[in-house]
Amino acid sequence: MNPLAQELNETIQRCNPHIFEMLSDLGKRMFFPKGILAQSAEAKKHAHKFNATIGTATEKGQPMYLPCVHVHFNGLSPSEIYPYSTFGKPELKVKWREKMLAQNPRLMTKDFGNPIVTSAVSHGLGLVGDLFLSPGDVIVIPDKMWGNYRLTYAVRFGADLRNFPFYDGEGFNVKGFGEFIGKVGKEKGKLVILLNFPSNPTGYQPTVADAEGITEAILKTAEAGCNIVIACDDAYFGLVYEEGRLNESLFAYVANLHKRVLAIKLDGATKEEFVWGFRTGFLTYGPGDERNDPALFEALEKKTMGAIRSYVSNSPHPSQSIVYKALLSPTFAAEKKEKYEILKARVAKIKEVLTNPKYLDAFTAYPFNSGYFMCLQLKTVDAEALRQHLLHKYGLGVISIDKKDVRIAFSCLEVEQMQEVFDTIYRGVKELEK
Repeated sequence: MNPLAQELNETIQRCNPHIFEMLSDLGKRMFFPKGILAQSAEAKKHAHKFNATIGTATEKGQPMYLPCVHVHFNGLSPSEIYPYSTFGKPELKVKWREKMLAQNPRLMTKDFGNPIVTSAVSHGLGLVGDLFLSPGDVIVIPDKMWGNYRLTYAVRFGADLRNFPFYDGEGFNVKGFGEFIGKVGKEKGKLVILLNFPSNPTGYQPTVADAEGITEAILKTAEAGCNIVIACDDAYFGLVYEEGRLNESLFAYVANLHKRVLAIKLDGATKEEFVWGFRTGFLTYGPGDERNDPALFEALEKKTMGAIRSYVSNSPHPSQSIVYKALLSPTFAAEKKEKYEILKARVAKIKEVLTNPKYLDAFTAYPFNSGYFMCLQLKTVDAEALRQHLLHKYGLGVISIDKKDVRIAFSCLEVEQMQEVFDTIYRGVKELEK
């Protein structure tokens, strides 16, 4: 094992041996090299005369660029666009942490690390696999889940993906979740748990009582001797359209929960700020209980940066610069509120449309109140057959997620289209029944 990896491992073992036990085989081997990037960072601080370290081209003290490229950027200087952003844009990380604290008051009393810039949430999810999942390790995810989780964790990392029922009646299955992780945790001694709120595909956001129940279940399982990595996929954070729902991240509840619990927040500008193609996300650690040794955060960050360096190198700099400037804009909050209200109106219209009892013999909607999506449970026909029928006869696209469920993205439908969409789905079901 590389001496740098061994040094990080010894630090983590000294600070919290349970977190060391959570690391995957790759996670234990991972380190951030003292190679070109580290030497270049040192040169940037001290090479006051000549800096011949980094593999970028410069001209008269500025990054070299082509005018035919630069013409497409408005309001960004060359230094905000072209250089590598290996460690993430420092001022953006500071601003994102401030945003997290403002939106999650519970974090004011928590001890958590600085956000690490990722190439959006999907990349962050992959980093969780890199550092904490060896082949055969168990990852627990609700049965109503984003399909890419299976590709990422079961296929790419060879993890043992186990599901529990998402719903219990009209709400999240807190009791079933607790029983499930208690049983599997006792069997395995280590769990990675992934919870995504607001949920893709269900569009469901739990209540505060749900969040407290989830937290209690995780704590109980940890107290029984199970090491737990709890990853909070907050891709749709803040897009909650119903009163009485959790308005903070679950991360704010589970950070610093117990010495055997490592909480990880995965979020980003991707959906929150409606910049899907920018691929700007963040990974934040909230380990242990009460106060952690700062060396633990540094060791985890270096392992994470090593994993990033090993295959994507760094995240796009122009995207980070634009997101940073947007967060500073005096019109940011008002503009975001305007888009939020558009999505909220679409949810209200769907709920109004679905009050029509005629649909009940064909499908019912799973409870939804947030995010981009909602799901229908079909009563009489196969979901994939319906998807194909709607697509080829009516030009209507929906997603079949299992044999009886279809996902509808209201994020890309206008209010005035909702009635026709659900009437068409109903008509398609009736045609297939015949």
